[in-house]
Amino acid sequence: MGRKRIKKEDKPKYYHISTVSRMYNLHPQTLRLYEREGLIKPSRSQGNTRLYTDEDLKQLELILTLVRDLGVNLAGVEVILNLRRKIEKMEAEVNELLEFIKKEFFGGKEEEFEKKRKSLVPVSSASLIKVEKLEKVDES
Repeated sequence: MGRKRIKKEDKPKYYHISTVSRMYNLHPQTLRLYEREGLIKPSRSQGNTRLYTDEDLKQLELILTLVRDLGVNLAGVEVILNLRRKIEKMEAEVNELLEFIKKEFFGGKEEEFEKKRKSLVPVSSASLIKVEKLEKVDES
């Protein structure tokens, strides 16, 4: 057995605070403020240097969009980020519930489940009943 080779794209990229501040035209103190406020959480090296990952940069871009483009203050940014995390958690829970329902109730009928899940109008599985038309009685 050989060692598993790690592809270059599998390795996470790390950026120093000076690089990130240049990339986004920010003062390093602003990045430190965002960290103090709990908006971003860069990892640390053994020498306690802040190291930003691509995921941290995506979070920073969202923060900057909210602050620069939409004029949201840092308290508002915190609320929005917390709501996003809750929504993502709820989406994961709903998907987990859908998978459970799919296994329990649609075992062997996965195509039917997918059709109903993707339909614009909810489709009931009730069968149609033919109703005969009653003749009108003349009451004269």
